[in-house]
Amino acid sequence: MDAHLRAGIAVYNAGRYHAAHDAWEDHWLGLDGGDDERFLHGLIQFTAVVHHGSDGNWSGAEGLAESAGEYLDGLPAGHHGVDLDDIRPFLAQVATDPKAVDWDDPPALTYEGEDLGYGDLDFEASVVAAQVLAKADGYDGSVVEDAVDYAQKELDEKGDGRFVGQLFAFVQEAENRPFVYAHLSNHVERERRKDDDVAGLFD
Repeated sequence: MDAHLRAGIAVYNAGRYHAAHDAWEDHWLGLDGGDDERFLHGLIQFTAVVHHGSDGNWSGAEGLAESAGEYLDGLPAGHHGVDLDDIRPFLAQVATDPKAVDWDDPPALTYEGEDLGYGDLDFEASVVAAQVLAKADGYDGSVVEDAVDYAQKELDEKGDGRFVGQLFAFVQEAENRPFVYAHLSNHVERERRKDDDVAGLFD
């Protein structure tokens, strides 16, 4: 869960409030009660609160804030490294008066005391972030999935490589993401053709 948790935090801290929950949702859906289920449920609802509040949907933010606070209530302040004491007072304020909240400056999510950004993510967490951002921004998810496979082969064989660097760039360089994706897509297509050529030798 750690890579998914850190990826979602970085996506949220980049202002992608709605997209952040996609990093956690699959893992959350696989849980059957317990503290981790409450924790992820609360985080998912917290990001939805900020999403609705930032869009001026006071009623949506207010109702979810109360529910999110209930899920997070009683969990340790540093559950899985996330400072919940930064979140709970904010949720209580939204549940009381969402219009009084400064929605231009919602609380950051911190992990082990740090406001994680894309540049703080390792390869595993960057893979999750890349998948989340590809879905949110309408890129072809199969391109990213294949790029991840090629990048993993690079890491296994030599510890670095073109696909590894381009996946990091896709996540970290938001302004250049369309151009990075275009290069990534071209390189993926080239590798796919090579794979097809090799497979054709044995047909």
